[in-house]
Amino acid sequence: MEYNSKQLQIIGVAEKLFAEKGFSGTSVRDISQEADINVSMISYYFGSKEKLIEALFEVRSKDFLARLESLLLNADLSPFQKVNLMIDGVVERLIEKQCFHNIVVREQLAGNRTPIISDLLRTMKAKNLRAMENIIEEGQQLGVFQKEIDVYMLSTTLFGTINQTLSTQPFYRSLYGLEEATQQDVDLHLKQKLSTHLKKTFRVILDQELNQAIGS
Repeated sequence: MEYNSKQLQIIGVAEKLFAEKGFSGTSVRDISQEADINVSMISYYFGSKEKLIEALFEVRSKDFLARLESLLLNADLSPFQKVNLMIDGVVERLIEKQCFHNIVVREQLAGNRTPIISDLLRTMKAKNLRAMENIIEEGQQLGVFQKEIDVYMLSTTLFGTINQTLSTQPFYRSLYGLEEATQQDVDLHLKQKLSTHLKKTFRVILDQELNQAIGS
């Protein structure tokens, strides 16, 4: 579904409030006040708070999945180039969309999970995993990647590493002497560090030739 500028504005405001106060702690009235619109406009565009968060997940996952699918179809890229661009895309997405990242982390750590968000997360993860599987399978078919790859654990390595780093930014700042740095500079530092580390890690796990040499 395509959303107009007003709908995207409402989705952005809702995302910010859901990240700060949680889904249950945010009312439609909170969203309308923050967005400076009538409550009726939210009902008109989305119908309910539940439909609004569904729209948020759709918007945030759509572009990412489209990017992975375009990588798979690009015959000019090698399997490792596709993996490296996938890593860059995930790192960039999670760093630039930290409100959405906070919603996801909050829900995954919650004792009493919100059913609708749990369902949306499950669907999003399944789609992300399948897109990653397609990229890995292509590399396997070309004999570049190892045959025995647990793609779910590889996905956990990717998203888990980024999530852990983003969730401990005060420690990250102190560790790398970035206490006085702007958030923009910290984000750039995070992107460079995470991308470099994850690309090296994926290379060791995936590379068929490297693993043959290690095993011989």
